[in-house]
Amino acid sequence: MYTLFRSVPISNLLAMQAPALLASFIISEVFYKFHSFTLETLAFLATWFVIDAVLSVGRNLLLGTKAAPNA
Repeated sequence: MYTLFRSVPISNLLAMQAPALLASFIISEVFYKFHSFTLETLAFLATWFVIDAVLSVGRNLLLGTKAAPNA
């Protein structure tokens, strides 16, 4: 997490992750009632990952860009 905050400017981080974070938070608050902090946290993180992946693919298709390969 520390590396993420250090490597990406905060404005880019907020612009890219805020929609996915907010949607994931709402979904987890409404639907996830596992009565276990660990399970709910893992479900929230998985939801955030999936929503972020869908938004990233959609953004790339819409803008016609491709993700940069890992170096």
